[in-house]
Amino acid sequence: YLPREAPLTAPVVMAPPAETCPAGTETVLVVEDDPSVRHIARRILEGAGYAVLAAGSGAEALLVCEQHPTGIQLVLTDVVMPQMSGRVFIERLVTIRPDIRTLFMSGYTDDAIVHHGVLEAGTAFIGKPFTKGELLRKVRGVLDGVPALAR
Repeated sequence: YLPREAPLTAPVVMAPPAETCPAGTETVLVVEDDPSVRHIARRILEGAGYAVLAAGSGAEALLVCEQHPTGIQLVLTDVVMPQMSGRVFIERLVTIRPDIRTLFMSGYTDDAIVHHGVLEAGTAFIGKPFTKGELLRKVRGVLDGVPALAR
């Protein structure tokens, strides 16, 4: 004798749109002394279609570049590494590969690195930790020469 109650329906929750991350087919050399960061960067880049070479130091990276005289389009390198900093490594590399593009990464902020003279203002930089989307957008921006994405 009581009126029927309409069944309760849960509110429809829409999943957020999947983040679209840029992909590529270029070859990227990852230079990072921390094996876990090197591994994560490699997995992210390979998952987006990039061919990835990896090195744990600047000296090892120079050997990798000698073994691959052509075909490396971008170097993703840590700024602070033992024995040879990322900046010194790149200074040596550009003498033999002047056209190679570079993206520096560091746990320090880009302001701190520029302020202490480690990198020049306007250098392509990504802070650690980074997300998959941030890394892929920065890499694509540097490869495509898009200044707003490279910074």
